[in-house]
Amino acid sequence: MFDLLANVMSAPLLVPMDINIDPNTNGLPGINQLRTIVGAVMTIGLILSVLALIVTAIVWGFGANSSNPHLASRGKIGVLVYCGAAVICGASVTLINFFWNVGQSV
Repeated sequence: MFDLLANVMSAPLLVPMDINIDPNTNGLPGINQLRTIVGAVMTIGLILSVLALIVTAIVWGFGANSSNPHLASRGKIGVLVYCGAAVICGASVTLINFFWNVGQSV
């Protein structure tokens, strides 16, 4: 048992090579168009979140005023869900950059 431990401790340590790879912004054709498309999709996501938020707020109001608790609770849940969707759409670039930096520091 001690011989195995001594052999393991005396083995040379393998150190990973220092590899440094950064994102290449001009490596592929169409990167600028892809950025434009992603920005447009984010804009559409935000617009649809606002539209759905308005619709679910109306549903919440109808449910509350008509004494329909099921409709009112669905409206409340919809308002929370679409507010969360808008937060995620708005913060997506920041979230990706945060996790990219976390991955680079590992």
